[in-house]
Amino acid sequence: MIAAVHIPVMAPEAIKALGVKDGGVYVDATFGAGGYAKAILNAANCSVYAFDRDPRAIAAANDWAGDYDGRLVLINRPFAEMEEALGARGVEDVDGVVFDLGVSSMQLDEADRGFSFRHDGPLSMRMDGEKPDAADVVAGADARQLAAVFKAYGEEKKAARIARAIVAAREAKPIETTGALAAIVEQANPLRGPSKIHPATRVFQALRIFVNDELGQLVAALRAAECLLKPAGRLVVVTFHSLEDRIVKRFFAARAKNRPRATRHRPEQAHAPATFRLLSSKAMAASSEEAARNPRARSAKLRAGERLAGPAYAGEDDPGLPRHADLPDLEGVTASCSV
Repeated sequence: MIAAVHIPVMAPEAIKALGVKDGGVYVDATFGAGGYAKAILNAANCSVYAFDRDPRAIAAANDWAGDYDGRLVLINRPFAEMEEALGARGVEDVDGVVFDLGVSSMQLDEADRGFSFRHDGPLSMRMDGEKPDAADVVAGADARQLAAVFKAYGEEKKAARIARAIVAAREAKPIETTGALAAIVEQANPLRGPSKIHPATRVFQALRIFVNDELGQLVAALRAAECLLKPAGRLVVVTFHSLEDRIVKRFFAARAKNRPRATRHRPEQAHAPATFRLLSSKAMAASSEEAARNPRARSAKLRAGERLAGPAYAGEDDPGLPRHADLPDLEGVTASCSV
């Protein structure tokens, strides 16, 4: 018997936008607990290639994946590597790709993963369990580097104050748990006014994004999806914070119009045709009923596009995605905390 379906945020809207059909080949780029994959497989007689760099997510699915008679293939690799991973399996194109970005509830609920200050545990936050992790960054980065991480990836207004507090605190005692870090941040930036958001929320978000290179992975994965999708294939992305959504919005906006192919060597080169047709001019939000039932859905935004026949963008200087120079230069942080 097929296991009960875990319903992720905006699942019905995502499946409708994908246009799931019999015989189709789909990619669930952010497998997690398998909610989207199950919904796709239950919607039609199709196949799904599911990616997750968290080995625990893949292991947990082995108990029920066989219920789908080989239509579900689990791949323990980052979604940025989907093109290479699928090519190695003889899959050159697909009918749809769906992303449900951010950290999964399964990871948040496991204290030993160190993703959340709600459950005290080791300060890790690495989705693949590797190093360097959040504890290494907190231990090795200087105040300037920490502030850069918090500001760039958490949009934290008090980034410098919090960074100084962390550096001062670690001189007395190593910061090795989520509870210890949350307490330091809360003391440096106490909750004021009617806000119910914990003062450490943005700091934890920033560290998680940084140690997992989530934005860099997203940039690479969007380009991979563009290369893999057949004409009329669908790309669906659900985001939960502005950093991700800005990248996705910019990607779709650029790909939905003709792009100049001109370079400094060929300034008169012709325009490249659009590669996507937007399914909606604006992002779709969760229904009021879902938002009331699931607080995580309140910040969700769904953007989707249909692949056109134009060739995927092949240039390094991609006008539809942020260049490396547009992102904070945090290589020194990685170097200082490498183990």
